[in-house]
Amino acid sequence: MIKTYQSNLQNFIHWAENTPNNIFLKQPFAGKYTDYSYQVSLRIVEKIGTYLKQQINKEKPLHIGILSKNSAHWILADLAISYAGAISIPFYPTLTSEQLNQVLIHSDCQILIVGKLDNWDEIQKGLPDSIQIIFTPDSPCQKGISWNEIIDSSMEIMDPVLPQPDKLATIVYTSGTTGVPKGVMITNGSIALALNLAREIAHLDKSQTRFISYLPLCHIAERNFVEFACTAAGGTIFFVENLETFQQNLFQARPSHFLAVPRIWAKFKDGILQKIGGQKKLSLLLSIPFLSNLIQKKIQKGLGLDQTCMVITGAAPMPKELTAWFQTIGLSIQEAYGMTENLGLNSLTPRHQIKLGTVGRVHEQCTTRIDPDTQEIQMKADYNCLGYYKNQAQTDELFDGPWLKTGDMGHLDSENFLTIIGRVKDNFKTAKGHYVAPAPIENSLSMHEHIEVACVVGLNLPQPMGLILLSPKASEVTQHELVLSLEKLLNDINPSFKKYEYLKKLIIMQEPWSVENACLTPTLKIRRMQIEKVVEGRLEEWYHTKQTIIFE
Repeated sequence: MIKTYQSNLQNFIHWAENTPNNIFLKQPFAGKYTDYSYQVSLRIVEKIGTYLKQQINKEKPLHIGILSKNSAHWILADLAISYAGAISIPFYPTLTSEQLNQVLIHSDCQILIVGKLDNWDEIQKGLPDSIQIIFTPDSPCQKGISWNEIIDSSMEIMDPVLPQPDKLATIVYTSGTTGVPKGVMITNGSIALALNLAREIAHLDKSQTRFISYLPLCHIAERNFVEFACTAAGGTIFFVENLETFQQNLFQARPSHFLAVPRIWAKFKDGILQKIGGQKKLSLLLSIPFLSNLIQKKIQKGLGLDQTCMVITGAAPMPKELTAWFQTIGLSIQEAYGMTENLGLNSLTPRHQIKLGTVGRVHEQCTTRIDPDTQEIQMKADYNCLGYYKNQAQTDELFDGPWLKTGDMGHLDSENFLTIIGRVKDNFKTAKGHYVAPAPIENSLSMHEHIEVACVVGLNLPQPMGLILLSPKASEVTQHELVLSLEKLLNDINPSFKKYEYLKKLIIMQEPWSVENACLTPTLKIRRMQIEKVVEGRLEEWYHTKQTIIFE
């Protein structure tokens, strides 16, 4: 056990020295796993780290990028960058060549480690000629120097640069929900502080911790919950080979810690109901005393979540009805709330005190207040970021003295539980002069069995409207039945909101929203500005159409 957590690298080295034969990383390929022990991983980190250290120009910091899907090489690359005393900058593997070029140049990236990718032919067009490339064995890239060439070289290993608490560890680019990505500057000290804060609540002292990595490691939630937590706990990270093998890999990992975004939880629910024969049958089985516990355990094991001590949701609002549903099958999903700028640590739902509709209780080392004028959540903690790289103006906007302005609206109750009620910048004014907060309405819509995801729009319209994508279940009913179902939904949810927030219509979108068409972020949150841009020319036409449910 580590007495006090330090930097990501120091925690990793501790376990490599004390539990060298324990498995650190498990990488699947063609259905079989390649295991990396802590000792083997350290040898790789030493070699790559030494090579990177040799590239350092003492006149300026070395900025090294990682461009890869989640893999063992991603984690090893990040540790090697820290070993060299350099600054790691992860990039989303789903970026277009233009987007990649923008963040590479903005971040002053000098070396890029290119790993497992699906779109190399397109994305490589965004690489500036000045960038040095290292490509891993599982990479489609074949230019630059190979990872294995460095590993196989006879270079003399140099000692690591021990990370200093006040030094920059990483620049994490936001996923661009509200526009151009910003580079969030995070120090080694902030990472260590956050880990020590989370030690008890995250069960990091539990033996044989197992994590599964499939959400983007570029995102602070996955980086914290999987990479940093694993190196602190001395655990094992399993990776997912591809989308088709996800369920199999999850079942094989049977993680002690598991993180999923709300859309994945919704898909899990749909899959369970489909297998079991619908909600009525499940409710009947769960109502039989001697069967209930057996059914719960069987469902949990089928998912691969029968050995979890911590099940987390985050990155987007979780509908309280969905959390309540999973409680019926014995899974207590804890909601974590935060943002890249505060390492994702603002509040967490206690496992045995889940208050539906809240994002949990504010962490003890995090002071939170609500702005009386805007209802914005503002917080201060010693682990907050330094600000945005090369963007002093937006850094100044981010802070009010020591208070970090989250951009989210919410309220605190008497027990310090936090409820999110929307985004300050998402609010729009209708033609009647009223401000509408779309997030709560979208949450209500997304709980309907025929709706996959929703986006509420209505700037300068008399009443807002809902844009929706249909779920696979919608294909099981006729168009007439679907329309009746959605009309009933509007009649049911509208009275829950203020009259000026009543949805006038629902528009069923034909073109899916995806990461590829920039309508979703890599963590599956809607990109409101992009969706509005796509439909802005048709809103008036839809609004004045006679039908309440419109097929685009």
